[in-house]
Amino acid sequence: MENINKLGASEGITIRFEKSVKQSIGETTKIVGMVRAKYLIPVIDHLNLQANPRDSKTGPVTKAIQRSIDEDPMLFPFKTKGLLLAASNYEEMDRGRVRVIFRDLTTEGILDGGHNTLAIGLLILERAVGYARAAGLTDVKLPSGAKTWGEFKQLWAEYRDLVQEYQAAVRKDETANSDSEPQGEDLSFYVPVELLVPTDPTDPICVENFSNNLLEICVARNNNAELNASAKANQKGYFRALADALAKANQDVSDRIEWKTNDGGDIKVQDLIALTWIVLRWLCPVEDSDGKKVEAPAASKLYSGKGACLALFERFMSSESVTSQDHGSYRHGLRNETVRKAFSLAAQIPALYDRMYAEFPSLYNQAGGSYGRITAVKNLNARTSSKVTPFAGTPVDVVSPDGFITPLVYGLTALVNPETMEWRTDPDKFLDKWLPAIVNRYSQVFVPCDYDPQKVGKSAVSYSTVEDSYKMALAGIL
Repeated sequence: MENINKLGASEGITIRFEKSVKQSIGETTKIVGMVRAKYLIPVIDHLNLQANPRDSKTGPVTKAIQRSIDEDPMLFPFKTKGLLLAASNYEEMDRGRVRVIFRDLTTEGILDGGHNTLAIGLLILERAVGYARAAGLTDVKLPSGAKTWGEFKQLWAEYRDLVQEYQAAVRKDETANSDSEPQGEDLSFYVPVELLVPTDPTDPICVENFSNNLLEICVARNNNAELNASAKANQKGYFRALADALAKANQDVSDRIEWKTNDGGDIKVQDLIALTWIVLRWLCPVEDSDGKKVEAPAASKLYSGKGACLALFERFMSSESVTSQDHGSYRHGLRNETVRKAFSLAAQIPALYDRMYAEFPSLYNQAGGSYGRITAVKNLNARTSSKVTPFAGTPVDVVSPDGFITPLVYGLTALVNPETMEWRTDPDKFLDKWLPAIVNRYSQVFVPCDYDPQKVGKSAVSYSTVEDSYKMALAGIL
């Protein structure tokens, strides 16, 4: 193909199919066949799971896959969906080989089958290290325990030379036993692979339409473990601008956010998105991609409806006034500079949340209460061994229920200037002066709520009381 030759012979990877068929409908072509495990090594070398809505992680599923390969390699390809790959450029070669070029690895690559790829990759790596140890080439041992895809790829890169040695040894054995059936103990076992490519990769319109359809294919193929809202929002690129703002404001916290399912982050992205509405509420209403009005969530939803906050965020970001689709991709980029400024403010809220979280117990006591005697606080601290703030993980003496803290943090919305999308005053300096008085007024809500954090966190009065307190403090009358 003319366009693939222009890209240079050094780009792309070659996949060797056996027993393959080719099917084309409209602008999408599917090549379906069996691929021996040894021919998946270049796939593991060159691809990650950016195009997959979630990162894979070892567990019962990957163990079952490996056990199936070990126990019955002949039946394995009929017990698994295998891998689903997509590439926007390809060339058919001789002997069932297909050379594929991935133009955009955020939308192309491994669309489905991340757990299969992880299980097979780990199996190859474990056998390579075992062979090298037996041959006296190394004394290394792979670390035990669960592994994410990212951790596996680090190990793969570190011991790639041992995989090469194992490949060479297996190849010699295959040459000596060329008539043997696929075996589980070597790399000759089959894996079913589907490759999606544009029907005409030389036609830019065909390629663009093909690329635009990949997210819907991802969603449909992952319906055995339904994609959650955060995975879909991440794939569409809706988190990118917020992630950039948070990385600039606090890289350590940004690294702890689970922007993508199973990527190793220990803070759920919906916890951050809920707080983002403290600022974004001033930019509503907008019309989503379906032309329906998007209103900000009720204040109490920041505590009790984080999933709803995330769903509204996805609709907010789908608005043509906020984002537009990247050319030739289903991903969207932020085009609204006011929203970008809002994200800069929202990126500061995790640190402010942690500050209020750390200071609240003593300020509550100063207001005349006895925080440690509240049943919910006592029980939470009794069962919590690691006492740290939710975002930065800074050690604290007392941990608090989120229902007590979220309304207090929500009050920051009063400090946002909607016209300039800037703080009316420096929030840290404001809290230095006014947080004790705000807590003193807010603590009065606890009595009618029976000191129950769920009742406090779900009560509209909690949020209105705190917001009014912030406004009074801004006016200097608290």
